[in-house]
Amino acid sequence: MNRSYLPGIVAMAAIVVASNILVQFLILDGLLTWGAFTYPIAFLVTDIMNRVYGVSAARKVVLAGFVTGVICSLIGSQIMLEFGPAVPLRIAVASGTAFLIAQLTDVAVFNRFRAGTWWRAPLLSTLIGSALDTALFFTIAFSASVTFFGAGADAAINWSWEAVPFMNSGPMAPLWVTLAFADWLVKLSLAILALVPFRIIVGYLSPRTT
Repeated sequence: MNRSYLPGIVAMAAIVVASNILVQFLILDGLLTWGAFTYPIAFLVTDIMNRVYGVSAARKVVLAGFVTGVICSLIGSQIMLEFGPAVPLRIAVASGTAFLIAQLTDVAVFNRFRAGTWWRAPLLSTLIGSALDTALFFTIAFSASVTFFGAGADAAINWSWEAVPFMNSGPMAPLWVTLAFADWLVKLSLAILALVPFRIIVGYLSPRTT
């Protein structure tokens, strides 16, 4: 493997590990976790690798992040808390599936628009990838319509089915729908803000690859 990819792989692994730890800490009355602010940086890393080193490098970094996530889930599944493992199987499957599909989609969309204005590829790929990530994770992890994990798995997440006002002020909806929307809003905001470090880092690295 090209040693130039190593910083991207390390950065992606660090983001995944940090997000797995910080997701345990709730903020804003439980609407978000601190992990919601670190995880979207994974899209920035993928896009930088894609712009500077190409599609193959970006996919390698995504794979490294996926493997790191699997390892974190395996470790978390062995940590027993009051109501069961720290990382239940359903959450682990949702996390891994959402990460892999969303990141690979990000890579494909970025590559499709890479020849356009500098900001278009990272913005569109991150917006699409992060929306897909949120939809997949929260649906697989919490939706009552997903039943193939069994009654035991459902019992661990049925708190998310409680009907509450959407975003604390709208019509009644399952709690997980509000959590998903709040998570997506963070990803949307960070997708825009990430254009600044994307531009700076790509400008710094690109001359070194010529």
